[in-house]
Amino acid sequence: MDDGTQALRRSDLDPDPLRQFERWFEDARAVVRAPEAMALATASAGGAPSVRMVLLKRFDETGLVFHTHFTSRKGRELETNPRAALLFSWDPLGRQVRVEGTAARVSTGESDAYFASRPRGAQIGAHASEQSAVVAGRDELEQRVDQLERQLEGAVVPRPGWWGGYRVVPETWEFWQHRDSRLHDRFRYRRAGGAWLIERLAP
Repeated sequence: MDDGTQALRRSDLDPDPLRQFERWFEDARAVVRAPEAMALATASAGGAPSVRMVLLKRFDETGLVFHTHFTSRKGRELETNPRAALLFSWDPLGRQVRVEGTAARVSTGESDAYFASRPRGAQIGAHASEQSAVVAGRDELEQRVDQLERQLEGAVVPRPGWWGGYRVVPETWEFWQHRDSRLHDRFRYRRAGGAWLIERLAP
């Protein structure tokens, strides 16, 4: 059966899921406003799930990296339950990529280097906002930003100790291609010893 839409076949896939992701990520750059946007799912120690959008900052053979406040809800959950899931949705291409694995903080040096590359306003914001905490109103945040801008005027903004990166180390990848028939193409890569096993999944 051929529904006339783009197909994803086993023969199309790279044996290495990272290279397959790189290929699809480059395709997405051409047509998706923010291909690096990804849903990050975490869970509390008791198993209560939560999900939010974050930005992928870099990826390589060691994993996929994003940055956040360690004291935020996601940070607290990852400290007690390091299991994480990621989802990229690239609708113009009819594609999704799912990643599941474990998350751990990146090195202090990595966090410092990325923080130093951020716009100054974002650096100040990382100090001013106690992410996920209740605030009385926006005025409280803006006043804190004003105070920090005066305090740090002319100085390099240091990375706050409560802010940094997490690296998700994949244990499984899934590549999903839309088909108009609703019989979408899904392939999962999972670790099998030292190699990746590729399996087709029912849609």
